Amino acid sequence: DLISPHTKEVVATQNAREVFNLIVEMAHKNGEPGIVFLDRINRDNPTPALGDIESTNPCGEQPLLPNEACNLGSINLASFVKDNAVDWDDLKRVIRLSVDFLDDVIDVSSFPLPQIDEMVKANRKIGLGLMGFSDMLYQLGIPYASEDGIQLASRLMEFIDYYAKERSMELAIQKGPFPGFAQSTYASGISNRQQIDLDWNALSEKIKENGIRNATISTIAPTGTISMIVDTSSGIEPQFSLVYTKNVMDGEKLYYINKYFEQALLDAGIFSPELLEQVAQTGSIAHLEDIPQSIRDLYQTAHDISPEWHIRMQAAFQAYTDNAVSKTINFPNTASQEDIQSAYELAYQLGCKGVTVYRDGSRENQVLSTQASTQPKRKLAPRTRPEVTRGITQRLETGCGHMYVTINTDDQGACEVFVQMGKVGGCASAQLEAIARLSSLALRSSIQLEALIRQLRGIRCQSPMWHKGQMITSCGDAVGRALESFLTLHKNGEINTVNFKVDSNPAPNPKPTTGHALCPDCGSTVEHSEGCLKCPACGWSKC
Repeated sequence: DLISPHTKEVVATQNAREVFNLIVEMAHKNGEPGIVFLDRINRDNPTPALGDIESTNPCGEQPLLPNEACNLGSINLASFVKDNAVDWDDLKRVIRLSVDFLDDVIDVSSFPLPQIDEMVKANRKIGLGLMGFSDMLYQLGIPYASEDGIQLASRLMEFIDYYAKERSMELAIQKGPFPGFAQSTYASGISNRQQIDLDWNALSEKIKENGIRNATISTIAPTGTISMIVDTSSGIEPQFSLVYTKNVMDGEKLYYINKYFEQALLDAGIFSPELLEQVAQTGSIAHLEDIPQSIRDLYQTAHDISPEWHIRMQAAFQAYTDNAVSKTINFPNTASQEDIQSAYELAYQLGCKGVTVYRDGSRENQVLSTQASTQPKRKLAPRTRPEVTRGITQRLETGCGHMYVTINTDDQGACEVFVQMGKVGGCASAQLEAIARLSSLALRSSIQLEALIRQLRGIRCQSPMWHKGQMITSCGDAVGRALESFLTLHKNGEINTVNFKVDSNPAPNPKPTTGHALCPDCGSTVEHSEGCLKCPACGWSKC
């Protein structure tokens, strides 16, 4: 059932299996949409008396009620490895300071609306998270896709969540609990945490007695930008690439290499510029047999790790996170729709609150694959124009004057468009020539005529004109109508395409492109992680 959030009434009914299959199909096609498990999110809603949670932020890690906000902060785990072990005491100290800081931010913030100010201070939600997890694993010698990696993730997040809640409880004693505490689930204690190392029952009783300062404590958010600032891995993501190439002036390339991987190569005595060039081509070392197996096993990248391990890692962190976890489940280009469906089902079974998948190369504006050397590249180039074409010319009346639109065909259908209006060299004439050239390029690149019509029809300007009982809203609209008229004639069999021989030595096509996405700021290759296009070289982000 589709239920109106305003009236709570059923406004439509859809077949659930058909909707789910469509979601899987589209996610396989381009990574969208992501999924959130809203029922599970609401089961963990600490303030159900204030209403149901109906949505999250775009990355999915922060469910919020209407008019709510949540201050987020992340601890750099890579800084808490001392003598090849986790420095738990120092981590505890920073957790407590972080809770103090995030709670103080609420009081000093200026919110744009009084309703937001009221709701934020009523619940005082904070979201303490982390970054640098992958770099911590490198330092500890633990592979990401391993049982030891999963166990460390669970222990770390239990530790962070426990001592953050303990500090929030102490703040409640000092400053008072959040105003809605008595009507919250905390009034009955904490019931959704399983003990690994810490006594949750004892903490639960203390919170029931003293209250808690913040309705939520923990969130694992994307840290793409701030992790670059402190030179560490992003969130709980594995490294996307061990070596990045940065393009600078005069065509020179600079290599940015993960510092722990660099040290491992130096210690093994195999560091060289030639090796960096090899690694930079794919970002991974899984296929490089010259590198010792122990190094290849440890320094895994996102595309070396199976979707199952990605999901298990997300679930391990989710078990001790109040809000949700932002993470990308990476798939190879060869993954099937059934693989995507299995990932969604596994994420639900393991307790995740949402899941984002990305099949490598499934977007035109995305790098095709970090393993590009083993994948065929899609080449984009228009088909060659034959020497002889045949077509029709239509005359239309526009607000700018008479327009003549010629549409020519080759043996595959419409292949080019010419538009003439007014004197050559005028502004309107130049704009129409641009439309015609781009339309011709699109048609010879296998873009459907219907797609061009949808883009051109309905464009409006200040000089509409009636033509044969129809309103021509602009010159672009007139071209779209001419294409639509041609399409109708063609479908009715009134225009016959003919076969033409192409010159055996045609003019060369434009150089094909490979589809690799480049950063608009620095020209380096961009990556897709945490649900967003990002540049690891300069920090640019599409989000």
